[in-house]
Amino acid sequence: MKTTPKHDEKIAKMTFSSVYPHYVTKIGKKDRTKKELHQVIEWLTGFNDEKINELIDRNVTFKTFFEEATLNSNANLITGVICGYRIEEIETPLTKQVRYLDKLVDELAKGRKIEKILRT
Repeated sequence: MKTTPKHDEKIAKMTFSSVYPHYVTKIGKKDRTKKELHQVIEWLTGFNDEKINELIDRNVTFKTFFEEATLNSNANLITGVICGYRIEEIETPLTKQVRYLDKLVDELAKGRKIEKILRT
């Protein structure tokens, strides 16, 4: 399934700070911690706790969020379906990166072991 330009633009303009609370709620329902969430975000992006909080305070878009990130070299190992899209088939780099993050959060919420989530 291909994304549309409208879909890609919507994702690019969405702010990380507007989605972050949903990540926290989602993982919290499964007794996962904010520390684990930040560990997953740091693995994917290179952002530590301080940088994550700064990005939230700056209200950055996902476009800016991933422009400032150093994507993990193993990010391409993140595969599967998220939000109706097969990640490995998404052609727009930014949309793919956002779906990588969504998939990692989803795996955390489903109780998957951190070692597996971090593709180690």
